[in-house]
Amino acid sequence: METAQRLAVDLPGLALKNPIIPASGTCGYGQQVAKNYDLNLLGSLVLKSTTLHARAGNPQPRVCETSAGWLNANGLQNVGVDAVVREKLPWLHRHYPDLPVIASAAGFSTAEYETVVEQLAAAPTVSAIELNVSCPNVKHGGLAMGTDPAVLEDLTRKVVRQAKGKPIYVKLTPNVTDIVPLAQAAERGGANGLTMVNTLTGLSINLRTRRPVLANVTGGLSGPALKPMALRMIHQVRAVSSLPIIGVGGIESAEDVLEFMMAGANAVEVGAASFHDPLACPRIAADLPLVMDRYGINKLTDLWEVRF
Repeated sequence: METAQRLAVDLPGLALKNPIIPASGTCGYGQQVAKNYDLNLLGSLVLKSTTLHARAGNPQPRVCETSAGWLNANGLQNVGVDAVVREKLPWLHRHYPDLPVIASAAGFSTAEYETVVEQLAAAPTVSAIELNVSCPNVKHGGLAMGTDPAVLEDLTRKVVRQAKGKPIYVKLTPNVTDIVPLAQAAERGGANGLTMVNTLTGLSINLRTRRPVLANVTGGLSGPALKPMALRMIHQVRAVSSLPIIGVGGIESAEDVLEFMMAGANAVEVGAASFHDPLACPRIAADLPLVMDRYGINKLTDLWEVRF
């Protein structure tokens, strides 16, 4: 079987040549990452989360490395939805016309989410929209709307209407006792898929200053520490839902990708690994066939039948 057939993944709105997708916030809008490698090596990419208006983000410092991974408190820094539609998406389409693009919508009220999703969905080059209701680094909206099942179901239903047929992937937070009711709420609201999981709220302290390292005090933890928890949550949700799942959380190798797919994910996003290895995504994609051979895996879609 050809490599292309072995790695191909089809999800709602997304025909991926491989399951590797840079996570939102780690690849900006593609321009910077494209200086390091050909974006056509990816299955897709997720744009930086977009709000209605441009945001400068939280005060500096807002990123630090810890013994368990990275903490970030960027605070949804972005150029605003108008600039994304007018400038960022056209650039990607000119240079990478065949690359599926996932836009990421964020907001601070239901009405703002609806407006952002409506504008992103109207862009012909957007293949799907990731609904970021799980950012832990802003004071209002975001995470608060992603931890209440009733609120999440209502929000999902409303943005699905605004999406006009573009698939909606709801990005779930791990900062809850039980993630299953949230996944079920998103499904009842009409979500086409789930992204699991966002960052876990964490804290780092500078011993010399006796103060938090981040100006925001807390930030979202990403990296290897997140992986076992993300796998467990994906496994739990897969047991009750047939929605496509894009797994994310501590993926650094092709072996990690296979674990996520065995747990129930249909594709993956790579985040913090790109901070210390800018070529992490193409490296993992290139390694996948070799690691699949090692474990006797013919094609990735075979793993969708692996259950516990």
